[in-house]
Amino acid sequence: MIMKTEKLLTAGVIATPLFFAVALPQAVARDGFDLSRHMISQLSLGSLGFLQIANFLVTGVLFILGAIGLNRVLTEGIGHVWIPRLVAAFGAGLIAAGLFVADPVNGYPVGEPDSLSWHGILHGAAATLSGLALVAALIILARRFIRDGRKGMAAASIAIAAAFMVLPAALPSVVSITFATVSFLAWGWISLFAAAQLRHHATASTHTPAAVRTPDFELV
Repeated sequence: MIMKTEKLLTAGVIATPLFFAVALPQAVARDGFDLSRHMISQLSLGSLGFLQIANFLVTGVLFILGAIGLNRVLTEGIGHVWIPRLVAAFGAGLIAAGLFVADPVNGYPVGEPDSLSWHGILHGAAATLSGLALVAALIILARRFIRDGRKGMAAASIAIAAAFMVLPAALPSVVSITFATVSFLAWGWISLFAAAQLRHHATASTHTPAAVRTPDFELV
């Protein structure tokens, strides 16, 4: 059964808010977890770790579905091939990050010593590769915005990509909070792009093709 393009794009739209809506309450409620010291990935550990594992898996699938939707609607221009592919690779990385859980660090879970395991190494590799795919998608998206004369959107894409790459390493004392923040911005930018494409697709479906030419991204 082939999913409608609207449903595929909607999956990409809800991926980011769903992930953080599930993760942040856990970060507040879990005994011993402190977002100023612990990475969100560590929520996959402990007796309730299955919640965050499922969160990674579901969010990854949603981004992959969103990428399929983007592949259908981006039929021309810069990035019409690689933006969907990179978003799909990012989603696959999230799935891998869910399958291979992080290691205990900085006293979480409570009573567990810091350790380094094969699945922790694979988790780190998945996070790195998915992050690189995400940054590449943001950069290509910036080039697409420039082509459309949307310099403000291009600058925002580059700024978010740069923040995602630089700030966590530049602020090691608050790396967990910083990484969560820049992840929300970077993931959210992709979800906003999917939302814009969803709106444009809905508009195009009610007009003749010749009558519709909307920008890639409008926030108003």
